Amino acid sequence: MVKQTAGRNQLGGFAPKFAELNDDILFGRVWSREGQLSLKMRSILTVTALVSKGLVDSSFQFHMQSAKANGVTKGEMAEILTHLAFYAGWPNAWAAFRVAVEVYKDDSGADGGLFGLGQPNEAFAQYFVGNSYLKPLTNPQETVFMANVTFEPGCRNNWHIHHAARGGGQILLCTGGRGWYQAWGKEARELLPGDVVAIPAEVKHWHGAAKDSWFSHVAVECPGDETSNEWCEPVDSGLYGSLT
Repeated sequence: MVKQTAGRNQLGGFAPKFAELNDDILFGRVWSREGQLSLKMRSILTVTALVSKGLVDSSFQFHMQSAKANGVTKGEMAEILTHLAFYAGWPNAWAAFRVAVEVYKDDSGADGGLFGLGQPNEAFAQYFVGNSYLKPLTNPQETVFMANVTFEPGCRNNWHIHHAARGGGQILLCTGGRGWYQAWGKEARELLPGDVVAIPAEVKHWHGAAKDSWFSHVAVECPGDETSNEWCEPVDSGLYGSLT
């Protein structure tokens, strides 16, 4: 946490004790308790409380900017305020949206989920419909390789197979947005944060984002002997289009 000085700057001469409590306790000891609640969650709670009270002033803009800096994405903020509208009042949500639109005006909406977006997945772009992003999380020379893969809305990879003489396969740990996984000959499965997909070796499959949502998962390469990947044909556009 950046040390807060707004209290002392604005009220240090008039109300020094209030300034101390504001800077050292609220924005010091309370906000710094990241082991109990993350900064992102504290920002969401603060925005929710202020909208519920109709306090959409300059301090609210500060907390909206902090929420963005603390990892609340444009899509998440839109969903938070939409949800709040039904509980905190439609006019309050409208007022909050005016601030949110200003704060997020230069935000493309790209959402890399828990681990961040990473770089365009150019090396494998030929096997994807739409744009994907890759952020390696481990060094494959040192341990099991894990990478955060992010799909823009509508993006999915081709059918593919993880081959192995023994062991192998892949595990997907879903961390953000909404997506799909399908094994050959089976119905597509919707994927949400917290879902886990264990993909055995030799199973033909695909995975990717829903049409209306960014989607991120951590891909874990399971150790095995004589492992390789075989990329196959793109997912039928009619099949993908029918998924809701």
